[in-house]
Amino acid sequence: MPGQQALSSVPPEKALEALAASAIVVDDDGLIVAANSAAQIQLGRKAAELIGHDPHDLLHRDSHGHSLPRTRCRMRKALLTKDTRHGSDEWFVRGDDTLVQLSWLITPYTTDAGFTGALALLYEQESQQSDDGHSAPLTELDRLALLAETTTQLTSTLDVDEALHRLAALTVPRLADWAVFDLLTERDEVRRVLVMEHKDGILVEREDLQGPMPPVPAESPMPLSRALRGAASSLAGPATYQGPPDSGIAVEQQRLFTATGMHSAAIAPIRGLRDVLGALTLGRGRRHDAFTPADLPLLEDLTRRTGLALDNARLYQRQRKVAETMQRHLLPQLPSLPGLEMTARYVPAPDASSVGGDWYDAFALATHAHALAIGDVVGHDLDAAAGMAQLRNMLRAFAWSHPQAAPSDVVTRLDEAVMHIAEVPMATMILARLTLGEDSLWRLRWTNAGHPPPLLVSHDGQAQYLDGAHGILLGTGLDRARPDAVVVLPPRATLLLYTDGLVESPHHSIDHGLDRLRRNAASLAHRPLDSLCDSLLEQVRPSDNDDDVALIALRTPPATQEQQHGPPHAGVTGTEA
Repeated sequence: MPGQQALSSVPPEKALEALAASAIVVDDDGLIVAANSAAQIQLGRKAAELIGHDPHDLLHRDSHGHSLPRTRCRMRKALLTKDTRHGSDEWFVRGDDTLVQLSWLITPYTTDAGFTGALALLYEQESQQSDDGHSAPLTELDRLALLAETTTQLTSTLDVDEALHRLAALTVPRLADWAVFDLLTERDEVRRVLVMEHKDGILVEREDLQGPMPPVPAESPMPLSRALRGAASSLAGPATYQGPPDSGIAVEQQRLFTATGMHSAAIAPIRGLRDVLGALTLGRGRRHDAFTPADLPLLEDLTRRTGLALDNARLYQRQRKVAETMQRHLLPQLPSLPGLEMTARYVPAPDASSVGGDWYDAFALATHAHALAIGDVVGHDLDAAAGMAQLRNMLRAFAWSHPQAAPSDVVTRLDEAVMHIAEVPMATMILARLTLGEDSLWRLRWTNAGHPPPLLVSHDGQAQYLDGAHGILLGTGLDRARPDAVVVLPPRATLLLYTDGLVESPHHSIDHGLDRLRRNAASLAHRPLDSLCDSLLEQVRPSDNDDDVALIALRTPPATQEQQHGPPHAGVTGTEA
């Protein structure tokens, strides 16, 4: 069997025998290759009955003894992905068909001989609180499982508030009846951001105990003040704060112990890589036993992991703030065009730094002539945003210095500059020149450098893509002539320029997205322009889209009396190479 073939790669049997807990090792295929004596006894199976089998299929059951679907098994997924994971109070079937309730801890397992797999420890979860209100001490496996689960929970979020709530749920009521988080802001102000209580079997957030705190005193020997300065963890109780308070924080701590009824607390600093970020207080009120110095190493391990998670979350939030500030400065204010409505939207990529390579622009060229542009620089991070700023600024310079030039000529010059000056790998864009004719109708002349086509929607809901003037994208180094196309915009028509994030999906073709946009835009043609744009973003943007989106829309004025009695003027009137 495959498991037996891999057995020679596993360390000697005595390596597993040294573990007091039940231990099994699985290979890359998720098959058992070794099991120690404790596992054989606990599971009521000899090694030969275990080796070569999938532990989920062989052992895992529901509370009625029925097999569990593989797709619902967290344990099996952790074994195959070799992730550190923990599960509590799940059912396993013994060799005599009886069920036993066990907790499990899985961690990656490698040897010097090149074997890679996963180690699974199985153990019975002991009750954490006896009938007399005293807490049973955590076993070493319980501690390892708690730390593993803490790492998993905290590293999977970049939201500070969510991380704190997750840690509170992990520690209360497992270790304490109360969890109190005090964090330092970037201005060294203290805020009690979260107080959680275990009451009637559920976690309750005590907002009445949360809020701003007095500043950290420089010399106070009180436990919380010391923790907020980065000193070692310590124990505290109501008697700690019974004397005259030496600071405002001591006053707040008196209030906390009185309000919560805590008779014992353990307080540890939350340290980041460079600074102290805050402090965690775990308190016991309903439990009769007090914290002891033996409890502090576990608390410090928990706060160490918390500090790393909060550091990452704060770094992400700072980057997000920088990105949002950069975005506000990079995306322009739209000009006011007589008789025309214009609006724009930018939606950042959901999992990036909130700014990217999608951009739009609109600016005056001359009397009754304006430029419209939209583009997409490869990427959606700060580098892409910097490239976008270079591209937009060069475009403005070229277009303004040659206000009568065709859009294709301006984009050709821009492409040459991109190759020699800008730090832009590749980009797509549309540049259009909008002019008002003597017949009071607006005309659009544009060129397209590898970008999704503009969409023109009449007031009565007829929608067509302007597919003309399509050329290669920027940054290829190829010397190809770029075409222009011209269209007369009918009265009360809506023109949409957008980036591919509005229509592209990893699970559907681009044609599907374009058709979706066309149909939705046609149905919304009667809407006010702002409402139309918001609805398009809500209805058209794919839910599985991980790209940013830029959108610029304009609407022409109603027809004059002369236009109402004249021939129609809509439609593409020409394409020029």
